[in-house]
Amino acid sequence: MPQTSMQQIRAWQGPALFSYGFRPFFLFGGLWVVLAMLLWLSALTGAIALPTRFDPVSWHAHEFLFGYLGAVLAGFLLTAVPNWTGRLPIVGWPLAALFALWGAGRIAVLVSALLPDGVAPMLDLGFPLVLGAVILREIVAGKNWHNLIVLALLAVFALANALFHLEAAGSGHAAQGLGLRLGVATAIMMIAVIGGRIIPSFTRNWLARQDSAHRPVPPMQSFDKVVLVLSVAALLLWTALPEARVTAAALVVLGALHLVRLSRWQGLRTGAEPLVWVLHLSYAFIPLGAMAMGLGILTGAAWLAGAQHLWMTGAVGAMTLAVMTRATLGHTGRALHAGGLTLTVYLALFGAAAARLGASEVPALTHVAGGLWLLAFGGFVLGYGPLLLRPKPGAQG
Repeated sequence: MPQTSMQQIRAWQGPALFSYGFRPFFLFGGLWVVLAMLLWLSALTGAIALPTRFDPVSWHAHEFLFGYLGAVLAGFLLTAVPNWTGRLPIVGWPLAALFALWGAGRIAVLVSALLPDGVAPMLDLGFPLVLGAVILREIVAGKNWHNLIVLALLAVFALANALFHLEAAGSGHAAQGLGLRLGVATAIMMIAVIGGRIIPSFTRNWLARQDSAHRPVPPMQSFDKVVLVLSVAALLLWTALPEARVTAAALVVLGALHLVRLSRWQGLRTGAEPLVWVLHLSYAFIPLGAMAMGLGILTGAAWLAGAQHLWMTGAVGAMTLAVMTRATLGHTGRALHAGGLTLTVYLALFGAAAARLGASEVPALTHVAGGLWLLAFGGFVLGYGPLLLRPKPGAQG
C-alpha cells in the first residue's frame, strides 16, 4: 500500500531533525549566518584571520548568498516539492546525507587555504548539483512541468556560484564580480517567482479568515508574467553592465513595475498579523533596491554598495526569515500567528537593512547592521530551534 507523507515521517525512527527537509536546513542555515557574521565582524576589526582562500569580503558575500541562501532553498524546496508533485518527501538518512554535503561545503570554503586546490569548490558546488538532481527527479516523476522554472533558477544559481569560485581563483577578489551579481539577480528572480505565488495566496487566506471583503489579485496574471519577463531583462543588464546608464534606467523601471505588482496584493490591509505583512514588506525591498541602485548608478552616489544590500539584506534576508518562521510554525502544528519574539526578529532584520544602507556614509553603522543581524537570526535560532528539533505532535509514537 502506498505511504502518505505522514506515514513516511512516522516510520523514521531517527532524530526529528531529519524527519522533514525544512528542519535541518532552516535551523543550521540560521546558525550558520550567526556564526558567519561573528567571524566576519571579527575579521573586519582584524581580531582574526580567516583560513580561507577568499579575501574576507568575498568570503562574507559568498557565505551569505550561496551558503545561507542555498540552505534555505533546500529546506523550502524539499518541503514544497512533495506538495507540488504529490510524491513522498525526502526523509531520514538521504536527507541527512544531503545536509552533510551542505555542511561540508561550508567548512571546506572556510578552511580552503588549508586544503588542496579544488577541494573546496568541489564540495561547495556538489551540494546544489545533488539538490538539483533530487528536485529534477521529483518534478519529472510527478509530471509537475510548470515548476521547472524553479529548477532552472536553481541551476543558474549553481552556475553563479561556480563563476564566483573561478573569479576568486583568478583575481582573488570576487565580491563585486559577475558571479556574485548573477547570484543576487537569481535570488531576486526566485523571490519574484515564488513570492508572487505565496504572498497573494497567504494574504487571501488571512483576509478570508478576517471576513474581509477585500482580496488580492490572483497570482501569475498576465501583468505578473510581463513583469517577470522584463525583470529577467533588467537583471541580466545589471549582471553584465552594472555601471551603464541603460542599466540604471532599466532598474528604475523594474522598481516601478514591482511596486505596482505589490500594490495589487492588499498588503496594507494585513497590519494586524506580522506573519503576513512581513511578506509584503520583504518583497518591497525588490523595488526599493532596484530604484536605489538605479539612482545610485546615475548619480555616482557613494551609497551604491549599501543600496545593493537593500536586495541582499532586505529582500533576501527578510524574505527567507519570513518564510522560515511561517513554514516552521505551520509544519510543526503551531498557530500561524507571530508572537513578540517573531516580531522582534523581523524588526531587527529590517533595522539591519537600513543600517547597512547608511554604512556607506557612516562606516560605523556596519557594526550596528551586524549586531541587528545577529539579533534577528540569533532570535530565530533560539525561538524556533526547539520546534525544529522536536517532532510534530502526533507525528511519532
